[in-house]
Amino acid sequence: MARPARKLKLTREDRVTLKRWARSRTIDNATATRARIILAAHEGQLASEIAAVLGVSDRNVYKWIWRFDEEGLDGLKERPRSGRPRKLDLDDVMEILTKTVEEDPPGATHWSQRLMAQAMNVTKQQVAQIWSSAGLKPHRVKTFKISRDPRFAEKVVDVVGLYMSPPANALVLSVDEKTQIQALDRTQPMLPLRPGQVERRTHDYKRNGTTSLYAAFDIATGKVIGKLAKRHRAQEFLEFLDLLDRRTRSAAAVHVILDNSSTHKTAEVQAWVEAHPRFHFHFTPTSASWLNAVESWFSTLERRAVRRGVFTSVTDLEDAIRRYIKAHNSNYAKPFVWTKSAETILAAVKRASEVAGL
Repeated sequence: MARPARKLKLTREDRVTLKRWARSRTIDNATATRARIILAAHEGQLASEIAAVLGVSDRNVYKWIWRFDEEGLDGLKERPRSGRPRKLDLDDVMEILTKTVEEDPPGATHWSQRLMAQAMNVTKQQVAQIWSSAGLKPHRVKTFKISRDPRFAEKVVDVVGLYMSPPANALVLSVDEKTQIQALDRTQPMLPLRPGQVERRTHDYKRNGTTSLYAAFDIATGKVIGKLAKRHRAQEFLEFLDLLDRRTRSAAAVHVILDNSSTHKTAEVQAWVEAHPRFHFHFTPTSASWLNAVESWFSTLERRAVRRGVFTSVTDLEDAIRRYIKAHNSNYAKPFVWTKSAETILAAVKRASEVAGL
């Protein structure tokens, strides 16, 4: 037996508004249908009759009667629903880009996709697409320092020239030292890698001493000459130079690229260079360690042989470094290729200086 729809009590203002919506040609059809449901229920019609006349389900009739009874006219309006997000216009995109580069979110140092989506009432996917198209990565930060070396341009041209057009019948060695390499041991045994389980280790560690590595990276072959030392002084650097002299006697000239460490410029070191005229020192600009090719090799050494290692003593650490140098020279070494010209570097530094106001 058909159930009658609940007879609703309407105010005069409600009836006027509902009749206007029901007859309107500009309002959306869904809202007009809901207005007709409420008017019909107010007249005492059965839910099945209302549904048959308006082409909706009985459940739909009861739904809108309940909504109106609870919320009045506002209950007949469409509520926000999940689904396809609204399409952004150019103004929306420009506002998101402007906020990203010119403003900070409240109480935070940088925007995340979630924070920007909340601030702009869009989806995280839309924020991600806009940032990707513009090449913006607010979650990332890099360090920099613009060299104030008065001979910056001269040194860049000199070092890059050695990389891109090395002298004939000569060796070009990128030299530096990696100091204070720590021999770290874990407080408990590591749990090994297994299918479905990553390698695990304790977060805390034991320090078992440090060592320093002097290294010379051969630009032509990518091979490395290394020497480990307990300390980092001019004396150890001189011993390393003696090693380079012995290992490179077949070369007519040796061009050494190195940084401005005080241990590289002592009177003893200068005297050594004068006594070995086939050695020529080329200093990188101050605050420009990125120009020294061996730094990239140090980074690889750290990732592959040191960072995840477990060393019960400095001897263990030094043995691991020696093994890596041997494996690198036998299996991984390849000629070093520098791609950016001195002109490109100088232009980029000039732009960065202008942005930084230096």
